[in-house]
Amino acid sequence: MIVGTAGHVDHGKTALIECLTGIDTDRLKEEKARGLTIEAGFAYPEMAPGIELGFVDVPGHEKFIHNMLAGSAGIDTVLLTVAADDGVMPQTVEHVQILTLLGLSRGRVALTKCDLVDETRRDAVKREIAALLADTPLAGATIHAVSSRTGEGIEALRDALWTQAAVQRATPARGAFRLAVDRVFSKAGAGLVVTGTALAGEIAKGDEVRLVRSGRKARVRGLRRQHRDSDTARQGDRVSLNLAGSGVEREALSRGDWVVADTLKAPLLKRIDIDLVLLDSAAALKHWTPVHVHLGVAHLTGRVALLEGQRLAPGERMLGQLVLDGSVHACLGDRFVIRDHGGHVTLGGGVVLDGDPPRRGQRAPKRLAWLAALTESVASGPPYDLHHPLEAALELRSDGLDLDSMARNANAGQATLIALTEALGGRVVTVQGQARAFSPQAIEALETSILEAVAAHHEREPSMLGVERERLNRQVMPSLPSPFFRPLMQALIATGQLEGHGPFVALPGHQAALDAADEVLWQRLEPLLAANPFQPPRVRDLAASEGLDEERIRSALTACARLGRLYQVRRDHFYLAKAVHQLADIVQALSDEHGTLRGAAFRDRIGTGRKLAIQILEFFCCTSCRTSS
Repeated sequence: MIVGTAGHVDHGKTALIECLTGIDTDRLKEEKARGLTIEAGFAYPEMAPGIELGFVDVPGHEKFIHNMLAGSAGIDTVLLTVAADDGVMPQTVEHVQILTLLGLSRGRVALTKCDLVDETRRDAVKREIAALLADTPLAGATIHAVSSRTGEGIEALRDALWTQAAVQRATPARGAFRLAVDRVFSKAGAGLVVTGTALAGEIAKGDEVRLVRSGRKARVRGLRRQHRDSDTARQGDRVSLNLAGSGVEREALSRGDWVVADTLKAPLLKRIDIDLVLLDSAAALKHWTPVHVHLGVAHLTGRVALLEGQRLAPGERMLGQLVLDGSVHACLGDRFVIRDHGGHVTLGGGVVLDGDPPRRGQRAPKRLAWLAALTESVASGPPYDLHHPLEAALELRSDGLDLDSMARNANAGQATLIALTEALGGRVVTVQGQARAFSPQAIEALETSILEAVAAHHEREPSMLGVERERLNRQVMPSLPSPFFRPLMQALIATGQLEGHGPFVALPGHQAALDAADEVLWQRLEPLLAANPFQPPRVRDLAASEGLDEERIRSALTACARLGRLYQVRRDHFYLAKAVHQLADIVQALSDEHGTLRGAAFRDRIGTGRKLAIQILEFFCCTSCRTSS
């Protein structure tokens, strides 16, 4: 169990942890000199076997609120401190607001410095605390009256925390390993070390990990959890990783970065769809308001785009999008906090929904319905039920849902999403490890569109054997990558609804034939081509002699070539199939006679000019190459 402190500056958080654990969490010289916590500190007291407890001491001063937010990532239980002499103060209120936005619901209150006040004052401050927490997840939290100077109440608070740690069971690890980095340093004899809270998954010595920002891979050479050497660590642990690998240096990592399992192909994000809640104390938030964003340990700036209106009222919630000036890693369910443009006032926060939003259609009803389904899934708490969001996503995407993208966003296994899709009656197409899911309605609509497109092509181009497969993909659904279109088309061939003819597909029973007008024109042109079979007239010659448009003749002869009646030896120069076969026999005879083929001998045998003879031979050469390949 990781306990995180919260509360106003100088309300005794650090002193209280030292009384509870015997450990001073202020490690910096500046902290010692100023008597003020600046960076989050950590304490891991000795416990009975099987019981684990750690403390995170966060700064209380408003100037270091970003450090408080960073230290709060991954804590299980809150220890809110309120000094009995001061009572509830501004940072007390803001810290409670932040804890609520971060979704923390377990906690206790330490009423500190009780030796400085009488019983009446204690009771008054307890009422203040109860009123502050009344509308938060910490409502009804036990209030412990303590004094770090006299020791009053310390033993009772310690017993309560130790007992809670003994009975509290760790949350089952979900998904691939993710570590939010809050410290990076080099250690003599060890090399690069990073520390942080494991927000998901499990890790072990020797595992391969990836540094999200640089994309570099590293190996876990050493591992410490809860400040002790260990072979493994898991979700919820405070972890220290000793990393090794090519190019893995101190400059490759900084606070706010992430270390994740190599299997999690986590991209860096600049646009993130969110479920946003505005605090009651904040002013109304307008669309495209500039803000400071705290996500995990990262602190960056950006703007809030509202997806369901132009204005968000205090205390209300709305689907929105963070448009960041930098890039960050995030997954479904990650919590964030936003502060005003100057970084002085907490405005609100919420949860991450989708890190890969579309550039268009962000406010489309189906898109908003899907985001609402994700919001509902997250609200139920981990592990998230993805059944409803997946169903909504399948309905949204007629060209199929990229399950790998959804798996990355939710930090879930591909196999889980495949099983859910099949349970919904959908179909999953897997190509080289990549999976795409289709709803039954999408499959039906897509198959209908394919068959209708093929039928329409037969009507337009009756002389074609069918439609080229890639062309059909572009006609029916260009947004669907061809590797996923092909299996769907192959399924129609397997069920007999289509027939495959090499690179073409056709409806069953389709026979390539000329339309009536082209057949009439063919009857006129065939004798002209046969009159001089080895040197037939070209398209322009036929157009001139017959008084027809060149394009009309070219189109008809091309259609005849598709049927095998003609060969186009060179541009606009068509030969009867019979003539081409005779020419092939001549080529073979000359080769057999001389042991090699001489262009001059071929020219003399067919009675054409040298240039045309060479073009005919080149045609045979190219045809032979295409056939052999």
